[in-house]
Amino acid sequence: MQPKQPSPSVSSSQDAFPSATTSQSSAVNRRDLLKTGALGAMAAGFPAVLRAADISNSIKVGLVGCGGRGTGAAAQALKADDYSVLTAMADIAPEQIDKSLASLGRVFGERTETKVQVAQSARFLGLDAYQKVIDSNVDVVLLATPPGFRPMQYAAAVAAGKHLFVEKPVAVDAPGVRSVLQQSELAASKGLNVVAGFCWRYSNYIQETFDQILGGAIGDLVAYYATYYTSPVKPMPPASSRPEGMSDVQWQTQNWYNFTYLCGDGLVEQAVHSVDKVAWAMRDQPPVSCVAVGGRQIPAEGGNIYDHFEVNYLYPNNVRAFVACRQIPGCYNENADYILGSKGACTIGRGPLPRIEGQNAWTFAGQKNDMYQQEHDVLFASIRQGKALNDGKRMADSTLLAIMGRMAAYTGQTITWEQALNSQEQLFPDNLDWNGSFEPPPLALPGRTKFV
Repeated sequence: MQPKQPSPSVSSSQDAFPSATTSQSSAVNRRDLLKTGALGAMAAGFPAVLRAADISNSIKVGLVGCGGRGTGAAAQALKADDYSVLTAMADIAPEQIDKSLASLGRVFGERTETKVQVAQSARFLGLDAYQKVIDSNVDVVLLATPPGFRPMQYAAAVAAGKHLFVEKPVAVDAPGVRSVLQQSELAASKGLNVVAGFCWRYSNYIQETFDQILGGAIGDLVAYYATYYTSPVKPMPPASSRPEGMSDVQWQTQNWYNFTYLCGDGLVEQAVHSVDKVAWAMRDQPPVSCVAVGGRQIPAEGGNIYDHFEVNYLYPNNVRAFVACRQIPGCYNENADYILGSKGACTIGRGPLPRIEGQNAWTFAGQKNDMYQQEHDVLFASIRQGKALNDGKRMADSTLLAIMGRMAAYTGQTITWEQALNSQEQLFPDNLDWNGSFEPPPLALPGRTKFV
């Protein structure tokens, strides 16, 4: 997403949209229709992923956050079901919506008119644009903005009874995680589908690898070492490049990856994929505690994130997990997992396929799927089948596991799971004014920065 101040006309006429109560009621009725059509087709013997000839009800999709990841998610959602249609989009910049639409046009070619039906009046701008997408009679909402916004957007979509694809991570602080946990329970009670953007959980070859690990192929788990060494995602530009008159919030949102309140820092926003695999190997049970180191090696003009971390998680029975990440140019890059057990070791990411060496040697022998597409295939098939798939607790716990590591690195202290879960530190402000000023906390200094 690239920000641009919305025109005054964009933020007006909320009366044009149904109330939250009306929207929720409509969503429930429409969900029943979708399920009824799907079950009829299933009874006739059609496959789980249904084709256009089988279904008479479209699934309307709304996209919130039209950057590269959001556009990719939209394309995958539209491929997942022959009758899925993109009908509403939200961003803070009109050119981002235009760019996203152009990209989708290249993906779908002659089918674009049937798959992408976003009227000019359904292209919403501003920090409140997500609510307008939710209120626009969509069935599924794709959340792909910077993660600081995720908890409030998630809560609004659940309140309105929408199915969800939620990109990782799902929060930047513990209050946000607690909100997501609460809303996920509400989503489950409403029968809503919630699929998380922790894509490795939907990769067939990684699924088979973890089936081997959890099935005892390497014996008892002893230690897990994960690396996420890469270049900077979005380097902070010099302050001199800031346009005259641009507010603090606009400038920070344009450079969202450099501010902890928007991205959560590199451990939380990027290396959380590695953290999620650690959680998977530990059967999604929380650790006892963690210690960590980290800092800013390469100076940046503005921003308050670290460019490297290493976290040591302690699990029951003295099992250890280590996650190392770095985002510095000109360095050795690697994204790998080294999983050690009492009967062997599993390596992921060093070579084309995962492998187990030891008493039960193994390697994946099938054909890899597209894990990004699989996320949406599963989501839309669950909607059609009237199921309620809910990744809510898992996506919140994996996010907190990464936040916990950041807390330990920032403070220089040992942090327990209970401390992390109950932390009162709120990074993302309650009321963010697009045209206002906001001063994030300075770069954390271990030993000086206090745990809250």
